[in-house]
Amino acid sequence: MKEIINEIMKKNIGDIKVSPSLSRYTTYKVGGTASVIVYPKNIDSLVSLMEIINEHDIKYIVLGNGSNVLFSDDLYEGIVIKLDKFDNIEFQDNKVMVGAGYSLIKLSLECAKRGLAGLEFASGIPGTVGGAVFMNAGAYNSDIKSVIKDVIVLTPELKVITLSKSEMKFNYRESFLQHHKGYICLGATFKLGHGERSELEEIIKERKLARKRTQPLEYPSAGSVFRNPPGLFSGKLIEDLGLKGYQVGGAMISPKHANFIINIGGATASDIKNIIDFVKLEAKQKYNINLRVEQRLINWSENEKEKE
Repeated sequence: MKEIINEIMKKNIGDIKVSPSLSRYTTYKVGGTASVIVYPKNIDSLVSLMEIINEHDIKYIVLGNGSNVLFSDDLYEGIVIKLDKFDNIEFQDNKVMVGAGYSLIKLSLECAKRGLAGLEFASGIPGTVGGAVFMNAGAYNSDIKSVIKDVIVLTPELKVITLSKSEMKFNYRESFLQHHKGYICLGATFKLGHGERSELEEIIKERKLARKRTQPLEYPSAGSVFRNPPGLFSGKLIEDLGLKGYQVGGAMISPKHANFIINIGGATASDIKNIIDFVKLEAKQKYNINLRVEQRLINWSENEKEKE
């Protein structure tokens, strides 16, 4: 890997962090170290990086704000790509073109400020545009699919193309990108409605207060752990199992919201994973419900991934 890092440096692809702790780059504040994190300067730099990755068959992952992922405690022997430099934004009437590295919360606020309606649901989702598109992030009965026009991606053949909403095959917390390895979101265009700035900002303010009341925002977490089964709410189901406050090491099921696992101090990724597996087992045994994990489990063994 040292030779690969030297090659990346020689090509001046962007900023590099060698052997960083992934706990600094995830909202759970857990995880092992990565071989290297690379911040490509632009699309050309990203293409150069992918050429190196493909030539040497190196493992890689594109990471946004780390707000919906759980890395294992082991070394991630590969390249973590951060698209923070892809933060361009442009408004044209009711459309907004925005880079994959742009903050989703910031985008929601900027749109409301301009009287553009439709992204208020995203005002509390602490991810990037790229991560939100990848996961079809959503809240308050709305999601990325409801406001997206198209998505710019880098293909496995390292070509830049635009995928329409229909081609993105959005579903509940799913998209084309999750099932087609090698495609990387570079940016997206959103088509929004028009609204009164004051009303939109009031909605965002009220929802922020509601989140403070109902979610454990004072602790590191990665948001909702499980997808809601059809017609049910995972938080209510876990609460009915009597698991609020259930703790393993420094990880705990939030007493405030049962679909949050929080790091109350010194948690490891394994602590969190053990809670996830236990909740799934209890839900299956007592309700015959197969809970699906909403968060991405990264760098776990194949056997452990199968439990998802």
